[in-house]
Amino acid sequence: MNRTTTITNLNEPLLFEQSASGKSAYSLPRLDVDEMPLDEILDSSLIRNDICGFPEISEVEVIRHYVRLSTWNYHVDMGLYPLGSCTMKYNPKLNERVARMPGLASVHPMIDCSLAQGNLKIMYVLQELLKEITGMDGVTLQPAAGSQGELTGILMVRAYHVARGNPRKYVLIPDSAHGTNPASATISGYEVKAIPSDGTGQVDLSQLKEKMTEEVACLMLTNPNTLGIFESRIGEIAGIVHEAGGLMYMDGANFNALLGQTRPGDMGIDVLHLNLHKTFSTPHGGGGPGSGPVACRTPLVPYLPIPVIEKDGDSYRLDLDRQDSIGRLHAFFGNFGMVVRALAYILSCGPDGLKEISDTAVLNANYIRQRLLDYYELPYSTPSLHEVVFSDKRQERQGVKTLDIAKRLIDLGFHPPTVYFPLIVHGALMIEPTESASKGELDQFIDAMIQIHNEAMTEPQKITGAPVSSKVTRLDETRAARTPVLRWVPRS
Repeated sequence: MNRTTTITNLNEPLLFEQSASGKSAYSLPRLDVDEMPLDEILDSSLIRNDICGFPEISEVEVIRHYVRLSTWNYHVDMGLYPLGSCTMKYNPKLNERVARMPGLASVHPMIDCSLAQGNLKIMYVLQELLKEITGMDGVTLQPAAGSQGELTGILMVRAYHVARGNPRKYVLIPDSAHGTNPASATISGYEVKAIPSDGTGQVDLSQLKEKMTEEVACLMLTNPNTLGIFESRIGEIAGIVHEAGGLMYMDGANFNALLGQTRPGDMGIDVLHLNLHKTFSTPHGGGGPGSGPVACRTPLVPYLPIPVIEKDGDSYRLDLDRQDSIGRLHAFFGNFGMVVRALAYILSCGPDGLKEISDTAVLNANYIRQRLLDYYELPYSTPSLHEVVFSDKRQERQGVKTLDIAKRLIDLGFHPPTVYFPLIVHGALMIEPTESASKGELDQFIDAMIQIHNEAMTEPQKITGAPVSSKVTRLDETRAARTPVLRWVPRS
């Protein structure tokens, strides 16, 4: 039997399992002075006791361990990341190089403003550009993620209504919205009422008119929504909300579809958040870092979180004296590295480049939609923008479900798209290729999806057992969620 294998195919033991007493990752020369007891040099409260069971390993073992683990990762520099509503686009390395400049990467958050004028200018220029891009009057760069941006926006909505004598009671959220919207509204003290979608995948206007009362603070609208559909009646929607004294909040996580094409401020939107780590190509994944700036119209500007960046002549300052502000939402000033990358991205693209981004993102999504129409069920025939949502309806007749399709894609070398979301589509497959993917890469992904469909029709067991070529095969995800094992216990 041929037992030859490659090092990257071997299982990698934990550091604890590689440990042996006496190993060390460093080597220091013998002391040429008398050794002093440590407690005579340092306060005893600062001295840490030995950690029981802490691994003892060599430097080469540490390096090889983490390098080998890194080869198991799928990442955006390796291939297509078609996660719908997450916009996992390629990150230009120029942006990374700029963000790593010592004066930007190493500045201390507590430094005096007089010594950080360049940093403040970067933030000021970005916020002014975001005003122009969104058609808004005020911007804060403070929120550290899209979800925190949502919270910021709804707290500003609440402050606006409180200043007028009534915070109101409800927030309306379409069933095609992002999943964090209800949480942001609830944390802000509101009750949530859902608005169903109509047969086109858009907000049901009759339901909106029925539920939009003077007790509703705002409508939280994801646009384009999670079906990848633009709310074509946005003007009428805004009119219904404003007539009852409510505000229009827009979840701008899908702004990649609108760049350079239209501006939320021109649609009647009062406040929205953006995701720099999605639309403006900063690192996204692994839990962060993120950045969720909030833009608003003039009536909401007084409630922006502090500090606000102001320009005085040729200098810049942080304005903390704002009586109506909702306060701080994040320590210091957000994730500054994300701001640098986003500004570098916008400036390098320019107005024409930003428009080309959305042109290409929409083209790529519709190319996938058209080529897969004969193989996967399309629940809504309404035109798609930057992403397309299919369902597993045809494959399910053969016993193949969305999760199986996703796992089989791993065997074929692709990261799966978003699955089972939005919830209004049974067995949803939500695909967003972004503008980063070439036609050749899209064709490879489409061919893989067609192959999976054909296998579902002829060899369904080939899919339901997938993946078989990955480092870890099919997991019991239900058991993992209900009885997670979160720490390593040595074998006795």
